[in-house]
Amino acid sequence: MEKLYALWQGSGLYNLGFGQFAMIVIGLLLLFLAIRKNFEPLLLVPIGFGGILANIPEAGLAFSALDKALYQAASYLVSDDIGLQQHAQHVVTAIAGALQVKTTDPMLLLKEYASASQHLQMAAMNTALDLQYNHGVLYYFYSVGIGSGVFPLLIFMGVGAMTDFGPLLANPKTLFLGAAAQFGIFATVLGALGLSATGLMDFSVADAAAIGIIGGADGPTAIYVSSVLAPHLLGAIAIAAYSYMALVPLIQPPIMRALTTEAERKIEMTQLRHVSKTEKICFPLVLLILVALFIPDAAPLLGMFCFGNLMRECGVVDRLSDTAQNALINIVTIFLGLSVGSKLVADKFLQTETLGILALGIVAFAIGTATGVLMAKVMNKVSKHKVNPLIGSAGVSAVPMAARVSNKLGLEANPHNFLLMHAMGPNVAGVIGSAVAAGVMIKYVSGL
Repeated sequence: MEKLYALWQGSGLYNLGFGQFAMIVIGLLLLFLAIRKNFEPLLLVPIGFGGILANIPEAGLAFSALDKALYQAASYLVSDDIGLQQHAQHVVTAIAGALQVKTTDPMLLLKEYASASQHLQMAAMNTALDLQYNHGVLYYFYSVGIGSGVFPLLIFMGVGAMTDFGPLLANPKTLFLGAAAQFGIFATVLGALGLSATGLMDFSVADAAAIGIIGGADGPTAIYVSSVLAPHLLGAIAIAAYSYMALVPLIQPPIMRALTTEAERKIEMTQLRHVSKTEKICFPLVLLILVALFIPDAAPLLGMFCFGNLMRECGVVDRLSDTAQNALINIVTIFLGLSVGSKLVADKFLQTETLGILALGIVAFAIGTATGVLMAKVMNKVSKHKVNPLIGSAGVSAVPMAARVSNKLGLEANPHNFLLMHAMGPNVAGVIGSAVAAGVMIKYVSGL
């Protein structure tokens, strides 16, 4: 009977807390939205499934060896079994010694670990490994792929291989629309700092910068920046970024209609000129060199993006281009999603800061859309050729959804108004703009 009771005590059901149950439900909700509603299924399916795996009690799939050791010690210390209590005491004493602190409370040790120097963190982790605890599989995925920054960069390479710079090169002034749409990023940084100043939230400057990147509507960039500046917020930031990208057709149209007149929406733009192959080959090289020289921290993201595009346009490495566009990006997407899901652990996700991130994310997205439209209105007034303000909303880098929304609203106002290719210019410019904004954030905010 005692063995049966011990088996029950070690089961997931016995150890299931409300937070873990809530996160499993959230994981199922993400799967429902992806499968039934077709909301960013390529990312939300692995993210949702990863979130479920991360919250299975006692499995520890998303935990490091140290996390496993301390969480297990916390449960053993309140056990009636003297042997388990002694084992837990041995574990916490060893880890406290490695961290050079006096406390033996497992939860306090987790906080001490988070604020310890890299040298002491490594010593504590090695101690947990020596005590025969091991890392969970999702922890490995995160450490190798996102902790190192590799997965978002590989995604950017694939996106570059799928991107046609033709519409941007044919109408270079749309680059300003992509730049204007990034205003949402910087406005949201100020908003996050404002919430902290009022005491409603507790965001550092680095946290605010990572949250602001949501306004670029670029999932890989948001993941990359948050992994560098605010790893503890990565789950909430990724969920917000991809959710709002999926909701582009719902979020943008009301803003676009409110800021434009019917006459402006009816404007037909002149046909784009033909872009030569030489221009398409030279552009990613010139773009990378110019931007990297001014903002070296943007080089990783922009470098992979431009390399992928060069493979597409040069015409001599079609096999590599095809692999980057299909097999590679699909494989990386699977592991990227599972890695993000590993950060949806209940005690880190179910916090008031998460609500703040979701609210600030949609504000960032709305401001980016609005500033893009307003810039297009200005360009329409001063430009020799008419500019339909609807294409300004495509300055956010949700490719190609934002461009499709611009085209749809243009057709509603004028059945002969085909804006898709015109909107792809600012859409591609938005990808460049978000990468540059990410570089600026990392350079000037990292370490604050």
